[in-house]
Amino acid sequence: MAAISSKEIISIIKSQINDYEFDKKDRETGTVIYSGDGIVNIYGMDDVMYGEIVIFENGVKGMVQDIREDSIGCVLFGSDEGIREGTHARRTKKRAGVPVGEGFLGRIVNALGEPIDGREAVKEDGYRPIEEPAPGIIDRQPVAAPMETGILSIDSMFPIGRGQRELIIGDRQTGKTSIATDTIINQKGKDVICIYVAIGQKASSVARIVADLKKNGAMDYTIVVSSTASDPAPLQYVAPYSGTAMAEYFMHKGKDVLIVYDDLSKHAVSYRAISLLLERSPGREAYPGDVFYLHSRLLERSSRLSEELGGGSITALPIIETQDGDVSAYIPTNVISITDGQIFLESDLFFSGQRPAVNVGLSVSRVGGAAQTKAMKKASGSIRIDLAQYREMEIFTQFASDLDDNTKAQLANGKALMELLKQPLSQPLSMADQVVILVLATHRLFSDVEDVNGFRWRLIDHFRKNETAIMNELNDTKDLSDELRKKIEEAGDKFKETDM
Repeated sequence: MAAISSKEIISIIKSQINDYEFDKKDRETGTVIYSGDGIVNIYGMDDVMYGEIVIFENGVKGMVQDIREDSIGCVLFGSDEGIREGTHARRTKKRAGVPVGEGFLGRIVNALGEPIDGREAVKEDGYRPIEEPAPGIIDRQPVAAPMETGILSIDSMFPIGRGQRELIIGDRQTGKTSIATDTIINQKGKDVICIYVAIGQKASSVARIVADLKKNGAMDYTIVVSSTASDPAPLQYVAPYSGTAMAEYFMHKGKDVLIVYDDLSKHAVSYRAISLLLERSPGREAYPGDVFYLHSRLLERSSRLSEELGGGSITALPIIETQDGDVSAYIPTNVISITDGQIFLESDLFFSGQRPAVNVGLSVSRVGGAAQTKAMKKASGSIRIDLAQYREMEIFTQFASDLDDNTKAQLANGKALMELLKQPLSQPLSMADQVVILVLATHRLFSDVEDVNGFRWRLIDHFRKNETAIMNELNDTKDLSDELRKKIEEAGDKFKETDM
């Protein structure tokens, strides 16, 4: 038998390589090489994408969160029972996403968009990836339209605009969620879609919030995305992105959306748990190095689109829980630097009865007067300065016995202002109500009133019923002329004479 030359061997190998049809099907499935704590490592999936959904033999879904040279790491959206070494997994070629549509309004869904309120299935209008690039600068327009909370202390001093991201920050049990739910209730009749995302909350707390929204007729225009403390960490991690995907569906249809993330502290903790289990390097406070990017890529998606793109908006109210008022901790400073201002709630104010417990010194809105109506801007004028002066004067004069009349008047006016800023839950004030209160507060109508709170509500009721011309003019023009200010002052003085 003749020997085959090296040249012939090379030509045979070349022809075999050229004629070989590569079967990609072999690369679409993989084998589990490790499973535990909701994390699965898979060998054999070479073309898989970051964020892609994979399905295991028992039907449980997972999301690719780690791509290494010889394996991929997945986080599971269900129980890891039945997934063990040797279990097969297959690609879906779909990025993680949620169903979206009008049918979700009034419903409670989990982080994957599946209804959990015991009612019928939702008819979706489409499917959106949970991770989407934020709109570019050219695609946005300035924040100029107000997103009124109905809370006097916020709308007058720290106005929120449509498309803004305003952080609500404070210790546990200081009324952070109450501000968010009151803002949702205040959107009734204003053509605003609201989305409340509960991350790591107790199921009973979410149920209480839903009951409150139903009682005030707010569930008709609200979607609740719930990922409770009993849910796996991956579902808590995905929840805010799912809520934002639902919000983007409405924003791209030209609608205004308000989304509440309650709260992002627990979201960061769930991501930390996932990252450590995926063996990523821990950094400050054991968080992974990309924890800033975790929230920045989420909150950057809130914006007000240009008129060419429909002019829709997403306004974000992220909530962060601090430990003993420490706003300089890692996650609080991260989110403060991403957002357009913060409302800082102080425990001492809360327990002293000043509710909402807004700290005027540490709270700020970086959009400011641009997000206020002309009437509100003119009426709120010097309220922050008056309050700051009162707080300073109160400290210096608490031990003084002999005060001059001017100081006494200033203290009385400041005390009345502090009382006016107290507001019961689920009782939002309209823009016209707030302007009337602020104009009469500047007029010092409340300075010598003993029961400021009771008098305020009687006064507002009187204006709603008997001074409809003033209220209609405020609502129609959204401006406060000198003539209208005078009318409000005269009507207030007249009511005080009959009421006192």
